[in-house]
Amino acid sequence: MLFKKRGVFTEEDARKVVEWMSTHPEERELIVMAESVTAEAKRRLWDYARAVQLMADMTGEDRSVKVEVLEGFVSDRVKGLNVEEL
Repeated sequence: MLFKKRGVFTEEDARKVVEWMSTHPEERELIVMAESVTAEAKRRLWDYARAVQLMADMTGEDRSVKVEVLEGFVSDRVKGLNVEEL
């Protein structure tokens, strides 16, 4: 799922995204598109991906989440969820 935000993507935004992803376990990709992303937000997203992998290993599931962070221009033409609406 693509999440986009104009401006700075913060740790609070990452928390909202992780909560949304937790309620949608069928999603396999987490892509963040923002003008800039704080180090704390990146760390929270990567920690979430590691936690999903760890839980899958413990339960025997085949589940993982790929995290991608795109910084720079945020296009209105790209379809995705606006973080400010979560």
